[in-house]
Parts: sequence; structure tokens; C-alpha cells
Amino acid sequence: MKILIVSDTHRNNANFLKVVERTAPVDMVVHCGDVEGSEYLIREASGCPVQMVQGNNDFFSDLPRESEFTIGRYRVWLTHGHNYYIAMNNEIIKEEARARNVDIVMCGHTHKPVVEIDHDITLINPGSISYPRQDNRRPSYVIMEIDREGEAHYTINYLS
Repeated sequence: MKILIVSDTHRNNANFLKVVERTAPVDMVVHCGDVEGSEYLIREASGCPVQMVQGNNDFFSDLPRESEFTIGRYRVWLTHGHNYYIAMNNEIIKEEARARNVDIVMCGHTHKPVVEIDHDITLINPGSISYPRQDNRRPSYVIMEIDREGEAHYTINYLS
């Protein structure tokens, strides 16, 4: 199983469309918020099930603020992250993930890619595919793959 994880497109969807084409086929797309009205385009372009939540810039969106779902044997909590002080550090959001008894928390907001694998929780932030803020300023996304044994593997990818 192959999952494309993106965030913070902010209605600038050109890179998202490139990545969808480059990574196809995928079994699921997860968008961690700040779509700014591009929900329909993202769903249509993905061509597979899409999980999406509101970000702090999705003012009039009907998207849920948070979502919990399953990928393979993993329980996933999807949130943009801004309500959990993700810009300061990852500890508060990871504590909330533990309290929710999930395996993986997926978030965005910082525009910086991170994959942190602890013994009991995995935090995935794909960064921003449109407006990156990490040192190299390259648009980023994460590919999550579930292998034949059901184990998850994560790769941070960059557009050149």
C-alpha cells in the first residue's frame, strides 16, 4: 500500500499536481490542511480515497478539524497541528496522540518536513509542497508504504 502525504498547499496546487503524477498510482492521499478552497481539485486529481482536514487558513471550509482513521494495522490521527503548538515543538501533539491511543499522528502547519519515530508513536509532517520553510527551501512530501508484513516505511521526498 502506498500513501501520499502532503500539507500546506495554500491554493497553489501546481506542485501537488506534479507530485500526484510523479507518484501515481497511490492508494490514498492524506492532506494535513491549509488547502484554502482546493478540496475538489485535490480529490479529483488524486484518483483515490483522500483524507483531508482544515488548517488555520481554511476559514470557511466544511472539512473536519481533525480525523481518525486506519491505514493497514495503524491507527492514524490527522490534524493540522496549530492547536497543539506544533510550531514550538512536537511534544504536546505527541502526548495528545498517546492519549488518543493512536500509532501515527500526521500534521502540517510548520512547512518543515519531519518523520519522528518513537517506540510508541510516529509523527509525520510532510512540510509544505508549495511554500517550504526548511533550510533548503525545497517543496516536500512524504510517501508512506506498507510492506507485505504490514510494516510502515516513510520517505521524505523533495521536488527539485
